[in-house]
Amino acid sequence: MWEPLRHQAFRWLLAGRITTITGNAMAPIALAFAVLDVTSSVTSLGIVVAARSVANVVFLLWGGVVADRLPRQLVLVGSCAVSAGSQALIAVLVLQGTVSVPWFVVLAAVNGMSGAFAFPASAALVPQTVPADVRQQANGLLRLGLSSAGIGGASLGGLLIAFAGPGWGLMADAATFAVAGVCFWFVRVPAARVAAEHKPGVFAELRVGWTEFVSRSWVWIVVVAFTLVNAAYAGVVVLGPVLADTTSLGRETWGFALAAQAAGMVVGGFLAMRVRVRRFLLFGVLWVAAFAGLPLVLALYPQPWALLVVAFLCGAGLEQFGVAWETSLQQHVPEDRLARVYSYDMLGSIVAVPLAQLAIGPVSHAVGVEAVLVASAVVFVVATAAMAASRSVRALQNVPATAPAS
Repeated sequence: MWEPLRHQAFRWLLAGRITTITGNAMAPIALAFAVLDVTSSVTSLGIVVAARSVANVVFLLWGGVVADRLPRQLVLVGSCAVSAGSQALIAVLVLQGTVSVPWFVVLAAVNGMSGAFAFPASAALVPQTVPADVRQQANGLLRLGLSSAGIGGASLGGLLIAFAGPGWGLMADAATFAVAGVCFWFVRVPAARVAAEHKPGVFAELRVGWTEFVSRSWVWIVVVAFTLVNAAYAGVVVLGPVLADTTSLGRETWGFALAAQAAGMVVGGFLAMRVRVRRFLLFGVLWVAAFAGLPLVLALYPQPWALLVVAFLCGAGLEQFGVAWETSLQQHVPEDRLARVYSYDMLGSIVAVPLAQLAIGPVSHAVGVEAVLVASAVVFVVATAAMAASRSVRALQNVPATAPAS
């Protein structure tokens, strides 16, 4: 289970990603309170958050191209440098009391842009740091570390903001990017790129990435399914606190449910490293049905013990799918095109989330919160069935592709 840690490049990659996730878990809390302290406006906060999301979506595909053209560890170093600078600047402005909404919007967009280059580079770098036979364990360790860092970072951020203020929370986030950039600098792997004179144009490389994405039916089928899954889950995240306030659950129970889900992710990460099945993707896909338990309990049986159990199973199921998906992509997509496939994957997975977040309020008012939650559960089950019904998903085996990249 710990075999990937024998490889120095993977250790530096793991350290860098854990550090950035720790900071990123603090940042949303700090940013939200910083904006509210200045404006007391939920609308302004929504504009700031949307600015980051839009910039992330716009630059995501370009981030995949850059990560396939240049050494990925250097792309990560550059991304961390930009993120550290933008977060440090906004932190200084908050601490000095000279910040305004335009500053929040611009610097949030800069941070979203740098994140768009970081995700495909970091995900595609994994198979360059470990041998093919331990990629499953490497992905499990990464997800385990990231889940734990998310829990610790959110807790640390809450304490830091409570005792020192949101400005220092943002400054701590900037510091984590700086430290992560140093870690990524020490990731020593061969560059997955071609000579400059043989490189096609950016749009041609995007077309190549799109061809790789659509040529494997199991890839686009899962991504399309998760367009719906993530949209439905975004609705559950919005409606969960609402239902907790209007039933006997209470806010404390919802907080415990989120903690139980995080605990399930940690346990699920350990389990995913030990699973030995040839049809690993199918195994992971079937766990997506566990997501349906959360909205069903909220809508039909809002009892604290039941909510904690299904939240734990939801977290464990998320990790089973996540490790299976990461490993399958890394085993079957050529390394020199992997970052572009990751960028199309992420774009397809998140494109409907903002729309769901905007629509969930009016829809729940029109048909009722319980009806929307039950519909979300149906989406999870139907998406799972659609993925499992695909022959390409069922037949995919957890072995590296034998055909070389064209």
